[in-house]
Amino acid sequence: MLKVDNLNQYYGGSHILRGLSFEVPLGKVTTLLGRNGVGKTTLLKTLMGLVPAASGTVSFAGEDITRAPSHRRVYAGIGYVPQGREIFPRLTVEENLLMGLASRPRGTAVPQRVFEMFPVLEQMLRRRGGDLSGGQQQQLAIGRALAFGPRLLILDEPTEGIQPSIIKDIERAIRALAETGEMAILLVEQYYDFARSLADQYLLMERGEIVMRGEGSRMDADGVRAALAV
Repeated sequence: MLKVDNLNQYYGGSHILRGLSFEVPLGKVTTLLGRNGVGKTTLLKTLMGLVPAASGTVSFAGEDITRAPSHRRVYAGIGYVPQGREIFPRLTVEENLLMGLASRPRGTAVPQRVFEMFPVLEQMLRRRGGDLSGGQQQQLAIGRALAFGPRLLILDEPTEGIQPSIIKDIERAIRALAETGEMAILLVEQYYDFARSLADQYLLMERGEIVMRGEGSRMDADGVRAALAV
């Protein structure tokens, strides 16, 4: 679904992304791990067109989107849940979810599947986003991205600052989405156990490069946890 080939990115004179190449297949969870500062968020911003690629190509569903603006990538079917959630705190839960439908015809309803995955959102439709707990806001951010039916869902550290019970809810939702076979998922995460529990395949970044990759079931045997701790 997503293919990245020899992607490079610079900030000033610093080479941030160094020849990254990988694929994110449909119906699978691809987990990208790495310590702070290795270039994970820069990669996601480049994939979403928030910063231009210096060189290399990004293809989505067989189409070259390397130079496409962000809104065209969304229209094509890429959903993005940024680090820190970035919901609209003064809008209600319902209004936040409707923002996810901005690229759809007027009057399109929020899919019932969003409420099936995160029942608390239906219970709090009239509550302002800023009044929710951190975990509820994360569920809202994911629900907003799911509202328009993406074919690729990108999640940037969804467990950050979230209580354990809601981490389990998010884990179940991500696995259920992948198992439908309708969506590819790219999960960027530092919480090793969460990443390992979901990964069909993993990528480990260090200093802007992918230094390890393999099947999710091999993460322990491949020493990914130890590599993260170095």
